[in-house]
Amino acid sequence: MNPNLRTLLVDDEPLARSLVRELLADFPDLAIAGECPNGTEALAALQTGAYDVVFLDVQMPDLDGVQVLQRLQAAGQPLPLVVFVTAYDQYAVAAFALHAVDYLLKPLDPDRFAECVRRVQQQASQHQSQALGADLAALLRAWPAAAGLAPTLPAEYQDRFVVKQPERQFFVPAAEVCYLEATGSGVRLHTASAAHPVRAALAQLAERLDPAHFLRIHRSVVINTDHIVEFKSWAHGEYLFRMANGQHVTSSRSYNTVIQQFLKRFA
Repeated sequence: MNPNLRTLLVDDEPLARSLVRELLADFPDLAIAGECPNGTEALAALQTGAYDVVFLDVQMPDLDGVQVLQRLQAAGQPLPLVVFVTAYDQYAVAAFALHAVDYLLKPLDPDRFAECVRRVQQQASQHQSQALGADLAALLRAWPAAAGLAPTLPAEYQDRFVVKQPERQFFVPAAEVCYLEATGSGVRLHTASAAHPVRAALAQLAERLDPAHFLRIHRSVVINTDHIVEFKSWAHGEYLFRMANGQHVTSSRSYNTVIQQFLKRFA
């Protein structure tokens, strides 16, 4: 554990900063040392080098989050551990995940937030800030000059899974997986005709899957959108999806923003 990680909150929405502040109350080693309502003030704060961690909104009216980091990098200043906080669609989020410590989608999910904090703590304890800075510099160089455009970074996504059984091991193509479900001991891959156990964490697998085809709808469920047969609004603002294998999966309200962004493609 790293005591007194000085943390900066940057978001132009006061309610968003307030929610991050409340969630961080459970993690006293991340001490909130400052808050900024815009990119200009965030740049000035980070130029002091006084912060170890920053929760950084992407979309802000003056300087967006990436532009803030661009200017720091151009000035040759070390970058803190960065967590992007964003309402961007899943393609941009996938790009950020390749370079930042983590990203958080609005609206914030407490369990997902706790997972993010654990990553920050691990990065800090392993003294990997220098390697992170190099990764972030690559992101900043790739960011389009035109404001408002999503980054177009190359990414290699997992296209198959290895299923290990006592008598054999075999591949299951990612394209054949209808959905992935977290279990107590790992993940279960549901295909059209079977369910295969895989010893892995769902969060790790989700990061390696192509967001053009896979969508996380619940902290325990990732669906292959190519296998959606139908969907409808369900109780308490959730969605019910019927998959090609005949099974039904239910979303969590915490993922409504991502789901609605996906559905807008077909509006």
